[in-house]
Amino acid sequence: MDEDIEVLPWDVALEALARETSRHKGRGLRLNDIRSLSREHRIRFDDFMITLFELVIAGRWRYRDRDGIPVAIDRATLEGLYVKGRLREEDVQDFDGFWEPL
Repeated sequence: MDEDIEVLPWDVALEALARETSRHKGRGLRLNDIRSLSREHRIRFDDFMITLFELVIAGRWRYRDRDGIPVAIDRATLEGLYVKGRLREEDVQDFDGFWEPL
């Protein structure tokens, strides 16, 4: 019976929060939005970011740079950010575009 359970590489509760916030704002989420949500809901910033990266890798969300151009993110991109075991805000500062559900 346990073998029928699909384990997703992202947090479904964080996805729901991100999706609802994006819908409410009428746009994709920016790093400042993610920081605010993390503080407001007492969620680790890196957990939130890992969820967004995993959603993009899975093709459920998209990341657009600050000019609105879609950027491909793959597993190697995410793994390259794990220099010290956790994603820190400075590790993702170049991802200052928009994270949006598809």
